[in-house]
Amino acid sequence: MANLNRRDFLKNSAFFTGAAWLSTSVFGCSSTVEKAKNNSPIQFLHGVACGDPLTDSLILWTKVTPAQQPDSVQLLLEVSDSADFSAVKHQQLCLARQQADYCCKVDLTGLQPGRSYYYRFSDSNTVSAIGHGKTLPAVAVSQVRFAVLSCSNYPAGYFHVYQQVAQQQLDAVLHLGDYIYEYEQGGYATERSVELGRALAADNQAEMVSLQDYRKRYALYRSDKDLQQAHASHSFICVWDDHEITNDAWTDGAENHQPNEGDYQVRKLNALQAYYEWMPIRPQVFGKQLSGQQQSLCRSFAFGDLVDLHMLDTRIEGRNLQLEYKHYTDEKTGAFDTERFTGDLTNPNRTLLGQKQQQWLQTQLMRSKAQYQVLGQQVLMAKMMFPSELLSAFSKPGPELVAHIAELSALKQRADQGDSSLSTKDKQRLESVIAYNLDAWDGYPYERELVYKTAQQQNKQLVVLAGDTHNAWASTLHDQQGNKVGIELATPSVSSPGIETYLKLNTAQVEHLADVLPQLINELEYCNLHQRGYLLVAFSKEQMDAQWFFVDDITKKQYQTRLGHQQSYKL
Repeated sequence: MANLNRRDFLKNSAFFTGAAWLSTSVFGCSSTVEKAKNNSPIQFLHGVACGDPLTDSLILWTKVTPAQQPDSVQLLLEVSDSADFSAVKHQQLCLARQQADYCCKVDLTGLQPGRSYYYRFSDSNTVSAIGHGKTLPAVAVSQVRFAVLSCSNYPAGYFHVYQQVAQQQLDAVLHLGDYIYEYEQGGYATERSVELGRALAADNQAEMVSLQDYRKRYALYRSDKDLQQAHASHSFICVWDDHEITNDAWTDGAENHQPNEGDYQVRKLNALQAYYEWMPIRPQVFGKQLSGQQQSLCRSFAFGDLVDLHMLDTRIEGRNLQLEYKHYTDEKTGAFDTERFTGDLTNPNRTLLGQKQQQWLQTQLMRSKAQYQVLGQQVLMAKMMFPSELLSAFSKPGPELVAHIAELSALKQRADQGDSSLSTKDKQRLESVIAYNLDAWDGYPYERELVYKTAQQQNKQLVVLAGDTHNAWASTLHDQQGNKVGIELATPSVSSPGIETYLKLNTAQVEHLADVLPQLINELEYCNLHQRGYLLVAFSKEQMDAQWFFVDDITKKQYQTRLGHQQSYKL
C-alpha cells in the first residue's frame, strides 16, 4: 500500500467512508424489538450525535467501548418525539462494528420535515445519553438560525464554546473544520495542557499518522463533556479543514507531512476513514469511476424557501499546492520575481475546489430558489490585501508592528478622504499591496471570480461563512470590477490561539490592531483578533443578523460569555 495511487485511494475510500457499515432504516416501520444483548459489558464514553439533516432523515451516531473486543456489539436504537420517551415511535437493532472502531451510524429516513426527534442507544444493561436532532423544513419558514464553529483544539483550553452553543435554540450547528489537531504533545498549543488536565492521551502523544492515531485522537476530543453536550443538543453539519489530516493539506501533500511519515495518500486515507467513523456525516457519492466511487464532502441543505446551504471542501478534493512568497524571492539578493509570481497566481488552471466541485456549485446556485445562498467552507474568501512592506514586518512581531500598521492605516484614511497632500512615496506605499494569506482564496483568485460570476449571473448575493483563522471577521465581497457580490462572516476559534499569540501582543495592543485593520483592508469591516468564541447567524425574510459571542478565558473552568459584536444585513 506504500504506493497507493489516486484511483486506489478513491476505491478504498468508497469502502472506508461508511458504505460497509452505515445502517439505513425507515422511521416507524419497526415492530416491538427485544433489548440488545451482548456477552460482555459496554460503556458509552463518547456520547451521541446527530448530523446531516434532511427533510426526511437524520444521521444518528454513537460509539461504544466494550470490555472485550468482539467483532460487533449489538445496540437498540430508540427514537421518540418527546424528551422523556413517553411514546417510543421507532425501535431497531443495529451494530457497532470493530472494523469501524465500534462507532455506530444509522441513517434514519421517513421522518417528518421541520420536526424535533429524540434518540438513545442501549443494550440490556447500559443506556446512552439522550440526543436531540431536527430535520430540515420543507415549506416556507420565517427564520433559520445557525451557530458556526471552527478550530477546536483540546490541549489549548476548555471547550466552553461548545457548552454555550448547546444552550442556544438552533436549526443546526455548522462546524467548518479543524475539529481535531494532529500535533504531538509538546507541539502546537499544548504549552499549558498538563496544567489544565488536557494533555494528549498517554498512548497518543505522537503526531497522528496511522488509523489508530486518528481514532484515538477523536476518542480524546469526544470524551469532553461540553463537546458531548453540544452534539446531543443539535444537528451538526460538518466539513473538514487541514488539521483533520495535517497542517496546510492539499490534494497530494501537506506542509506537515514529511517523507519519514510514509505515503501521504495512505495517511489521508487513514484520516478520512476515522473522520467518517467518528462524525455524524452521511457519505456522499460524487460521480463514478471504473475503480469505485469517489467520495466528496460537498453537499447542500435546503432550509425551506429561506436558506440553501452549500457546504464546500476547499482543502482536499481539488486544491492545488499553495503558493509561498519565499519561492519567488532570490535568496542572495532578496529580489522578488513579480512576473513569475503573478503568472502562477492568476493561472486559470489553478484551483481550490477542483473542476467537478466547481461545476457542482454552479449547478446548485442555478437551481436554487431560496432567498439566501450560503456557502459553508473553511478559508477566508475576502480579499485580505496588505501593503507589501508589511510582509517583512510580520517576521518581527510585537508593538512596533502594530505601530507600523496604524501608520499605514492613517495614510489610507487620508487617501480615502481625498487628501491631496499625500506624497508620491506614500501613495506608492498604499498602492503596492499583496495577499496576506495565500492558503486562503487570495491564493486562488481566478476560481474565486468564477464563483462570483456564477452568483451574479443568477442575480444572487452570497453569504460566505468561514473558519480557519481562529479570529472573527466580517467583510463585504467584491469582484475584480468592484461590484458587490455578498458578505463574508468568519467565526473565531473554539480554543485555538489567535493573532495575539502569533504577533506577541497584549490585549490593548491587539484591540488597537483590530480597530485599525478595517481602515487598511478595503473589504474588511470588523475583526476580533484575540478572543475565542462562536458566530450566531439568523436569517429572516427581512434581513440577516450576525452576532459574535466570546468567552473571556478558556484556561479557567469558571468563565463568562459576552456578545462582542453584531451586524444586520439586507441582501
